[in-house]
Amino acid sequence: MARKCALTGKGPMVGNNVSHANNKTKRRFLPNLRSVRVTLEDGTTKKIRIAASTLRTMKKNG
Repeated sequence: MARKCALTGKGPMVGNNVSHANNKTKRRFLPNLRSVRVTLEDGTTKKIRIAASTLRTMKKNG
């Protein structure tokens, strides 16, 4: 399963680890994914993986 938010499509970003000696090595910034149960229109529930920031936005907007 991909490390991607099911609603917004947020995925991993790439960047550098920078040491004290200013050496740079590649690293990945992974999204903060959470498994959440969502109720669909037909009354069934489904588990999806969404980012924590998306979950906060959903709770804020209702």
